[in-house]
Amino acid sequence: MKFSIELTDQFLHVEFQNPVRMVSSAILNGGCQIVDHFLNTKVDANFKGERTDFESPDITLKGIADSQNWEGNCVGMMTAALMSSFRRVRVEKQGVWIEVFVTSGVSNARRAGDEADYQFVNEECQKIGTINILVTTNANLSDAGMVECIMMVAEAKAACLQDLKVLSPVSGLLATGTGTDSTAIACGTGPIVQYCGKHVLFGEMLAKTTYEAIYKSLSVAK
Repeated sequence: MKFSIELTDQFLHVEFQNPVRMVSSAILNGGCQIVDHFLNTKVDANFKGERTDFESPDITLKGIADSQNWEGNCVGMMTAALMSSFRRVRVEKQGVWIEVFVTSGVSNARRAGDEADYQFVNEECQKIGTINILVTTNANLSDAGMVECIMMVAEAKAACLQDLKVLSPVSGLLATGTGTDSTAIACGTGPIVQYCGKHVLFGEMLAKTTYEAIYKSLSVAK
């Protein structure tokens, strides 16, 4: 897998040389996709609710991609975090490499199980991520393995926030993430990897790399 990176004050753009398989919780083209571009863009925070009129986030993201003349399918995320919080960490063992890209902030830190801000199922909310993560690897992951990667990223993120003693302002307990995090996993066509959990080397590599990237990002974001 080969790609180029463009980082500005407003966005992170990753362009893949060849289309890649990706699974994500992204706003624009989330789910399982074949992807040419990844976008993580900064938007203004609205924690106090001053604004009530918003363009649909997917329309905003598509508009950015179109304005840049990016050809092909683009997966897009939003964040209120500064692009200066961007950090990347790479590890390689036995011919398999993993590289993790993170932008972060913890202004809306939450612990899983905290009382929700929106109390109606399918209620419209402003879905702006605060810890956004892109994982890239040359490994050829199974579909189940890609889902397992998302689980591993979530656990590594929770471990990092707990070690940093980040608290949820809702419950006062240790946070496990923020209210609007987003994660994407992009895999290549290299060595086949079926499993990505805590008992296998790939899972160890992914967790350690994710933890380090988040830790370094939050060290400048806090």
